[in-house]
Amino acid sequence: MPGVIAPFVGPEWLAAHRDEVVLADVRFFLDGRPARPAYEERHLPGAVHVELVPWLAAEASPQAGRHPLPDPEVFAEGMAQAGIGDATTVVAYDDAGGVIAARLAWLLRITGHDAAVLDGGLHAWTGAVETGPPPAPARARFTARAWPAQRLASIDDVAGGTGVVLDARQAERYAGEPDGVDPRAGHVPGARSLPVREHLGPDGRLLGEEALRARFAAVGVRPGAEVVSMCGSGVTACHNLLVLEHLALGPGRLYAGSWSQYAATDRPAATGPDPGSAPDASDPSG
Repeated sequence: MPGVIAPFVGPEWLAAHRDEVVLADVRFFLDGRPARPAYEERHLPGAVHVELVPWLAAEASPQAGRHPLPDPEVFAEGMAQAGIGDATTVVAYDDAGGVIAARLAWLLRITGHDAAVLDGGLHAWTGAVETGPPPAPARARFTARAWPAQRLASIDDVAGGTGVVLDARQAERYAGEPDGVDPRAGHVPGARSLPVREHLGPDGRLLGEEALRARFAAVGVRPGAEVVSMCGSGVTACHNLLVLEHLALGPGRLYAGSWSQYAATDRPAATGPDPGSAPDASDPSG
C-alpha cells in the first residue's frame, strides 16, 4: 500500500514536522564522485546519509543493468543501519531536485512505509545546515519485504509495448547522443521521452499540477493508463512514478534494468527525438 503522507512535501512541511521524521540525504553523482564528501560538507540538520549502492541498488552487471534493485534483505539492513524502522516516516532529499532521492522514497512507499521526497531538496531549505559526519544513528528494526511484482516491469514488458513506456532521461540521451555510460545509445522503440528534470521549475521545485498534467498528457498518459517508467538505470525513473502518484494518475511500474540493461542486449533500438516533443533538459543521474 502507498505511504500515508503525500509523495512530495515542501520545506515548510518539513520544518513543522522535523521531529516526526527521519531525514535521509540520498545524493549520487553519475560521474563517479563519491557522495559522502558532499554530505559532510553540507547537509540538512540531523539527516542520515544513505548510499545508493549497496542499499538502494545492487552492483551493476550487463544482465541486470547499472543500478538493479537490491535484495530486500540488503535494503532492510541499510534502513536499519540508518535508524529507519518499520514505523518510521522518512523524508528523502538530494541536491538535484529530488530525482535521486525518489529512489528511496519509492522503494519505501511500495513496501508500505511512509516516505516522501523533499520538494526542491537541499537548495530549497532556507534554515540552518550542518557539516561533518553525524553521530551513528541507533540501529532500528526494519523488516525485509519482497518487492511487489505488480509494481515492476520486465524487459519483455517494455519491448512488447506494454502500456505507455516513459523514458526519464534527458532528451539528448533518449534521441541517441552517445553518453559514454551505456553500451549503446538510443531508446526502446515506442518509449516516450519525459525528462524528470523538466518537472521542476527554475527554483528546483515541482511545477504546478496543471503544468505537470499537461506534460504527462503530451506523452499519452491519461488517468487509468498503464504506465511503465524507465531511465538510464532505474533511479530517476522513480521520480516519474512519484509524480504520477502525486497527480493521482495511477501507481505505474518501474523497469528497474532500464536502458542500461536493454542496451546490453541485441534487441532493436530507436534514435531521434520523441514524436510529440523534444524537451531540452539536464539530468545528472542516469
